[in-house]
Amino acid sequence: MAQSKTRMITLTVNGKEYKVSVEPRMLLSDVLRDELRLTGTHVGCEHGICGACTVMMDGRPVRSCLVFGVQADQAQLSTVEGLSEPDGTLHPLQEAFWEKHGLQCGFCTPGVLMSACHFLEQNPNPSRDEIRDGISGNLCRCTGYQNIVDAVEMAAEMMNKNKNERNESESEDHALESSERIVKV
Repeated sequence: MAQSKTRMITLTVNGKEYKVSVEPRMLLSDVLRDELRLTGTHVGCEHGICGACTVMMDGRPVRSCLVFGVQADQAQLSTVEGLSEPDGTLHPLQEAFWEKHGLQCGFCTPGVLMSACHFLEQNPNPSRDEIRDGISGNLCRCTGYQNIVDAVEMAAEMMNKNKNERNESESEDHALESSERIVKV
């Protein structure tokens, strides 16, 4: 029987670099879960239909059950574990899902969160119909989607408020720096 050949790949996941030896046929979902012990990425259908395994690869959502680990060599990956801040502060999507009861069993949640995160980056002010369309690639058997749509809508509002507050703070800092330069002259 022929021996399986492995290949060393380098992945940057949630800002941390990993070097891992994988078989060419190993799926990215299995690399994340089994080799890196990042078990937030769930595997549902294993056919790319349900969206539970969605992660970000080089800034785009992918079904990690349809990508071989070797295809992700040198890629920048983001998983649900990387959404919250290092101090444990939840991402606005996570907070909104908590507040609006956007999950029940939680199996689909990591994939929905990753898809919704990318969607909100592309469309920061979505309508409810656009939200439904944006998460249409993720299946949920528990919630009926209403609370998920509510949560994504709330997250969009929170993210826009945070962005506006940062912009105001930066404007105030810039004005202060300008006035300090004028005084020094």
